[in-house]
Amino acid sequence: MERRRALIEAAEGLLAEQDYEAATLKAVGDRAGIPVASVYHYFADRYQVEAELMQRYVDELDGIIDSALVNRDPQTLRDVSDAVIDPLLEYFRLHPSCTELWFRGRSETVIDTVRAFDEVQAERVWRLLVERGLVPADLPLLVVQLTFEVGNRLFDVAFRNSPNGDDITINEARRIVTAYLASYATDAPQHRA
Repeated sequence: MERRRALIEAAEGLLAEQDYEAATLKAVGDRAGIPVASVYHYFADRYQVEAELMQRYVDELDGIIDSALVNRDPQTLRDVSDAVIDPLLEYFRLHPSCTELWFRGRSETVIDTVRAFDEVQAERVWRLLVERGLVPADLPLLVVQLTFEVGNRLFDVAFRNSPNGDDITINEARRIVTAYLASYATDAPQHRA
């Protein structure tokens, strides 16, 4: 377990300090002080390392977003958007390795993990929006899922433009997400058909 943890921490360090391409299995082993032949006893390839690291990130983020939605007690669409965007932004800024893996890691496992995370969060936000009466009760879940897709893409742009996430792009993400949801809240009868 200790060697496995050392490999994960080494991968996290390489992702944070360098980039996705630098975090090869050999580099991870070198950084952890474990010969590459021994690394294969713990991980078959770099994608298994990425999968474990990404799962840790999404588990932490799940709890953080859940807490933000409960503790902030959002009352408006903008409040709900901020309750999701603010913790994500802070987490990505504090964990550049997560940002690198989230937006540059293109293995199927990473993509599937991010997609599953977004689906869980979209459903959580959809329930909250409906319960608070901020959107019609018959609003399709797809609408909120699409806001996560758009938000994810805009975060990608923000962190491509700046290692700390370009604030201008993040603010545009807030506006876009809120306006999109508001179009359903203010124009609900038209969208029920």
